[in-house]
Amino acid sequence: MTREEAKLKIDELCDKLNFFSYKYYVENESPVSDYEYDMLQRELKTLEEQYPEFVRADSPNLRVGGEAENTFEPVHHEVKLESLQDAFSYEEIDDFNRRVTDTVRECTYVVEPKIDGLSVSLQYKNGTFVKGATRGDGNTGEDITENLKTVKSIPLKLRKDVDITVRGEVYMSKEVFTDIAKKQEDAGETPFKNPRNAAAGSLRQKNPKITAERNLSIFVFNVQKYEGADFSDHKSSLDFLKELGFVTVPFYTHCESIEEAKEELTRIGEIRSSLPFDIDGAVIKVNEFTHRKTLGSTAKFPRWAVAYKYPPEEKETVLRDIEISVGRTGVLTPTAVFDSVLLAGSTVSRATLHNEDRIKEFSLAPGDRIIVRKAGDVIPEVVGVKTHSGNDIFRFPEKCPSCGAPVFRDAGEAAHRCGNPECPAQILRLIIHFCSRDAMDIEGLGEAILEVFSEKGMIRDVADIYSLKAEDIAGLEGLGEKSAKNILEAIEKSKKNDLSKLIFALGISHIGEKAAKLLSVHFGTLERITKAPREEILEIEGFGSIMADAVTEYFSLPQTKNLVERLKAAGLNTKNLAEVKDERFKGMTFVLTGALSLYTRDEASAIIEQFGGKTSSSVSKKTSIVLAGEDAGSKLRKATELGIKVINEEEFAEMIKS
Repeated sequence: MTREEAKLKIDELCDKLNFFSYKYYVENESPVSDYEYDMLQRELKTLEEQYPEFVRADSPNLRVGGEAENTFEPVHHEVKLESLQDAFSYEEIDDFNRRVTDTVRECTYVVEPKIDGLSVSLQYKNGTFVKGATRGDGNTGEDITENLKTVKSIPLKLRKDVDITVRGEVYMSKEVFTDIAKKQEDAGETPFKNPRNAAAGSLRQKNPKITAERNLSIFVFNVQKYEGADFSDHKSSLDFLKELGFVTVPFYTHCESIEEAKEELTRIGEIRSSLPFDIDGAVIKVNEFTHRKTLGSTAKFPRWAVAYKYPPEEKETVLRDIEISVGRTGVLTPTAVFDSVLLAGSTVSRATLHNEDRIKEFSLAPGDRIIVRKAGDVIPEVVGVKTHSGNDIFRFPEKCPSCGAPVFRDAGEAAHRCGNPECPAQILRLIIHFCSRDAMDIEGLGEAILEVFSEKGMIRDVADIYSLKAEDIAGLEGLGEKSAKNILEAIEKSKKNDLSKLIFALGISHIGEKAAKLLSVHFGTLERITKAPREEILEIEGFGSIMADAVTEYFSLPQTKNLVERLKAAGLNTKNLAEVKDERFKGMTFVLTGALSLYTRDEASAIIEQFGGKTSSSVSKKTSIVLAGEDAGSKLRKATELGIKVINEEEFAEMIKS
């Protein structure tokens, strides 16, 4: 393929993939299968790696997130991102209307839902996304451009080559929030409190790859600055944003009077629990821009808008029991069981209590009248006690309810754990985790099927997965020969996974995907990891004593040693697949910063690993060398301050010559 042909193909793939993404994330249509999309994206990635000079600013591959590079530099907003004055009753809405009409006499309003997320500004030059920032104090925010590129509903290229700055709200859908919270609970982690906290925490990750995994979305609701024709009103500006390819607020209603506006507030309040995203109210805005200019702003708020806040829905009910479940890492999670109540549009009778501390905080006992609500209108939670029953306060079990083994609580942790690695409840959750996409990625082995396999005695631990037979699978209700064939092919394929995926799949306490990768790169083989002394594990940048203890304790168990031998016998890969050419970089840690022109980040990192070195996302005293490209920022400054060696790409090329 010639360079000209490569450029044409890259352009064709970019246009096609961006069109498919727009149809999926904006118009909720699926013009192609996930597999077909993935294959096209892989083809594009291969070409971009071969011809980096042709990578486009709107390449869909930019959305997966690069290496940790965010420095959150301050960004001055050319147009202030104002906050809104709150109203908590219709009387206050009438007062707002009176103040407006005393100044401009007649006006119309636009009412729209107030999305509960993190407010950001997006800047475009010639239709290309160039900078994104948080609201901050309204005048100055933080640069989170790389993280915002991972939000798939933010267009990297508009349909018109315009210079425009818009304001939007990044949020996490209820479905995504529920899934993440479940995974956090299962791993013994403290879950996000609500979708807004989850969105805000995800957007301020130093590593854009983590942000990309959080599946954030955005609604754009305002034109901040536009170098083009003026708009006469707010509604027409939102219509224009739609034409450019933005996902605007899902509905915005033009109202001729304040009475119509209040009717719309009531309607939104009635449907808010059924919306797929969380809202923290609704906004009434003066529609006409000339009137807005006349009304102006106070030192804090615009006079032409007000935010109506709906009261949180809380219900009283009677606590009947507290049940204890066991997760894959052995964490015991208490759940309140109470008389059913209708809450935020659905009937609920259970709510997580997270840990023993929450039970003690409320002095909970069966028979208490408790107050419950949904965190972010999504996950039920107990928020208080109305009256105590006088019964004995619930006591946390000293033995695991699944296997009867002693329960312990690590110092500095809120969670209690079962220490028995053969606990049946832990094993099932571990098997489900082992097969999940981020772990061994065994397609077809979802939670429901694995539960059946477990109940039938076909799988007692993760090694049993590799002993499944086609006739046993095909004989189960709802499955057949074709399903069995597909499952066994997926199991066979998983044997070729990199060592890092296997380490993560084992479900070692405190060891996530990144830590598993670091272990894999540092030691190279599973055998070396199993024998690694605590002191050597602590040498890995990013590892602390808790993580090192978790690894050494896990691999010291007789059950673990037996499991490892069975997995090896089944034919699983137990080596880091990044082949080490020689060990010239052994013991050295590189940090990459700035824009590289001779290599992509992934290419440079792979080369370093091939020569026995490792990469890190941050500069510290343990850093050996900083590889700096153009526009290197705070990492270069810190390296200079610490006296760490800094090289450019040409010097790096000399270092890797054979």
